[in-house]
Amino acid sequence: MATTLMNSMALKVALPELLRDFPPETMTPGDVYALNDAYRGGVHTNDLLVYRPVFVDGVPAYLTATMIHVSDLGGLSAGGMAPLATDIFLEGLQLPPVRLATRDGLDPAIEAILRANSRTPGKVVGDVRALVAGTAVAATRLEALITEYGVRGLAEGVDHYLDHTEARTRAALAELPSGRWEAAYPIDDDGIDPEKSHHVRVAVVLGDGAARLDFTGTGPQVPAAINASASQSLAAAVFAVRCFLDPAIPMNDGCLRAIDVHLPEGSLLNARSPYPCGGRYVPVYAAMEAVFQALSDAVPERAIAAGGILQPFSIAAVGAPYWIHLSYDFGGAGARRGLDGPDATGVHFGIGRNSVPQAEPVESRCPIIVESIETVPDSGGPGRYRGGLGSRTVYRFLADCHVTTRGDRLRLPPPGRDGGQPGRVGGFYRRHRDGTVERLPSKANNVRFTAGEAFIVETTGGAGLGPPTARERSAIETDLATGHLTRRGAEKDYGFTPDQSDHRDRN
Repeated sequence: MATTLMNSMALKVALPELLRDFPPETMTPGDVYALNDAYRGGVHTNDLLVYRPVFVDGVPAYLTATMIHVSDLGGLSAGGMAPLATDIFLEGLQLPPVRLATRDGLDPAIEAILRANSRTPGKVVGDVRALVAGTAVAATRLEALITEYGVRGLAEGVDHYLDHTEARTRAALAELPSGRWEAAYPIDDDGIDPEKSHHVRVAVVLGDGAARLDFTGTGPQVPAAINASASQSLAAAVFAVRCFLDPAIPMNDGCLRAIDVHLPEGSLLNARSPYPCGGRYVPVYAAMEAVFQALSDAVPERAIAAGGILQPFSIAAVGAPYWIHLSYDFGGAGARRGLDGPDATGVHFGIGRNSVPQAEPVESRCPIIVESIETVPDSGGPGRYRGGLGSRTVYRFLADCHVTTRGDRLRLPPPGRDGGQPGRVGGFYRRHRDGTVERLPSKANNVRFTAGEAFIVETTGGAGLGPPTARERSAIETDLATGHLTRRGAEKDYGFTPDQSDHRDRN
């Protein structure tokens, strides 16, 4: 299957759980199964994992799978945000493995449960039908491969592909230096106590064509929405390692044979019931960053500075009939050795900038005007190589609504590396009708906005790498010409005055 690592890792980890409850011998052609249990491989309540067995000679031999974030399955906030949830039950409907459909269609009882637990029942059922249809399309294509290559031919091809991926992954890991490197990264807060930070820690051991990542020392799970399920932490850790390997190496189970990840049970990265998992991006981004920094110490010629992360939020009607705009925007990526950080893209193990909705469809289905979308000059951390810029998006409301936010790296900026400077922190803001602007908490639930007010989303810039005094004059001039820097920023951050000789100390 072709999907993001975030999704495919959940589908992999949850599969044994599905088979535990529904052994292959109990399956029949046309059956489709679903779950969203975060403690059994899932992500959070709004992400439905759907599986369909594919039969060969009357026996289930393969399973096809799909996964998407459905529009709403209850919880504190529309769209599945719930940044102030203190347990999993406040995040929405939980589904253990269930038979979602048969050859006759959706199971009526399951459909009724989904409808009864959603603010947008029609949209949820539409999402579910799309998921089921996706597994059917995948099954048809898999059956075509079986016809083309034969049962044995396809099975041998799959085994060869996994072995090939393992060999390439081990060869790439063998090129890295052997040793042990440790790193940690903080989380701003848990939304409950805005002044208390939490930490993710990792020890990365390289050698003999393998990598072991041990997250022992990571903070314990907390009754707040900054925990993650094991599948998402695993995906983030593997993604971070792969960023230091040949990008042409396929991503499949063969890769995982060479990368061992230990996630302490009951930690921020492997929460157990009833601790919430909806805010999983916060801890898994910290895990990803910790691995990046450990591997940057191991392989300094491929180093990357810390970056701004995605800032999720939702905008929803205050009552029925509900409309929901669930989205996020990306911070700037950290500078890399030899390269500036990309602007407003973030480093993401799941989806990328192309997942941010365009203004026109948002305005056509919600009472919202997207006033502006722009990058923020001077927000990239100064350095020999500059961090990527953050962005600013302004939404003006035509009707009263609730805004929910779930951000991080809005209090503790991503630190620079090797003399580079931090990125500029972003934030969530309310613009009142008189033009005054008020900063909102990074994690806020159902903040009431009135028609005419505006919601401003500013993302954090990436950090710089190397001392700013070492940045080439031509690069600063280009930044001025392209709007990455203002004249004031160039003088403040780099001691650069365009109309005078450059007296900066480059030593």
